[in-house]
Amino acid sequence: MNEGQILQQEMICALATASGVGAIAVIRLSGEGSIALVNGVFKGADLERAASHTVHFGTLRNEDTLIDEVLVSVFRTPRSFTKEDSIEISCHGSDYIVRQILKLLIQKGARIARPGEFTQRAFLNGQFDLVQAEAVADLIAADSEASHKTALNQLRGGFSKKLGALRTELIHFASLIELELDFGEEDVEFAEREDLRRLINALLNTINPLIDSFDFGNAIKEGFPVAIIGSPNVGKSTLLNALLNEEKAIVTSIAGTTRDVIEDTIVLGGLKFRFIDTAGIRETTDEVETIGIARSKQAMEKADIVVFLFDDEQTLQELHPLSAALDPGKKRLWVRNKVDVNATEITRIDGSPVLAISAKGQQGLEALKDELIRQVKTQSASDTVVSNARHYEHLLKTRDALHDVVTGLDTGITGDFLAQDIRLSLHHLGEITGTIVTDDLLDNIFSKFCIGK
Repeated sequence: MNEGQILQQEMICALATASGVGAIAVIRLSGEGSIALVNGVFKGADLERAASHTVHFGTLRNEDTLIDEVLVSVFRTPRSFTKEDSIEISCHGSDYIVRQILKLLIQKGARIARPGEFTQRAFLNGQFDLVQAEAVADLIAADSEASHKTALNQLRGGFSKKLGALRTELIHFASLIELELDFGEEDVEFAEREDLRRLINALLNTINPLIDSFDFGNAIKEGFPVAIIGSPNVGKSTLLNALLNEEKAIVTSIAGTTRDVIEDTIVLGGLKFRFIDTAGIRETTDEVETIGIARSKQAMEKADIVVFLFDDEQTLQELHPLSAALDPGKKRLWVRNKVDVNATEITRIDGSPVLAISAKGQQGLEALKDELIRQVKTQSASDTVVSNARHYEHLLKTRDALHDVVTGLDTGITGDFLAQDIRLSLHHLGEITGTIVTDDLLDNIFSKFCIGK
């Protein structure tokens, strides 16, 4: 396909809105002949003469049978989402009406779209790169302000722009080294090695923070895991229920009620948190409770933040060995519960302030929520974070290849081996943005989209 040429493909159609009865439903149609197809079953305006980005009221009919009164939006190539001729039909949200319209479109020559096929066509037609295409799915799935902001930044090309300019320079150096190989017998250097070293270091300085941001970016999508750890009956389940504002965990006066890990999510300050209520930590011979305690310790290791919950001196002392065994960099919150019934005054532990709450009495919970938000927001100051495991994998491979280039410069390897390492770096960068792409990769990415997008 030549630059600027739009690949008009066979017509595809699908329901773009959620299935189920609603006020309206939107059916999308894209591909060569889409406007003519709908024009043949639409009564109300001549769609083939209609300007792009116009909306027309009328009826859809199958021969003489009226299906529905609809609004038809016309989008002409290249000014559509797919950059192909496209139509959107807004009809009443009856499942029956939707089925009849899709059936009619298929009878007239369209086919049902595969998952993500509209977005895949937009990518193939140069609407955006692969990172931006994947951001479409993330934007649809965003369920917090932070995940929405991350997806929107990637959709606008924030991530791609960070890599694009440096990749262009690397291509320039690669071409100079390739040129050297053509003059191999004359022992000439067109690519200044120190300039190449500076470029590689600039690339690494860009890539390393992106790699380091993956844990944070993934947590933005999935929720920041917060493990609530403490002895039996200190109020862990009560705290979980209070934060979620529902009776998620069973609460009784019997020690050891929670035998397994209980999880649920809540959005605080635009960030999604995944709270994990765990079995009370204590010595026990009960086999089931022992398994629950082991899972509690695993949850503590995996959590971004550990809330150490206690209610008196004894339950506090039981937490010290657990805290000491954790990675020193693990974020900890020391929380004293039952302040409405226990007068124990503990304000600092290991130099950290202690939050005083009453989970049952709903005291101090807002301060706890504010501190959780503050702990997370100190993790990343950059708007551009990596939240996609595929991007993370190729960034790691790019970094390895760039390190090989630096090693080659240090050891003075020949231009052909240097060129090979640079080509490998470019390959992995290209696989992130879709400059280098395979059908299998596209099928794997877009098969995870919903049908209609």
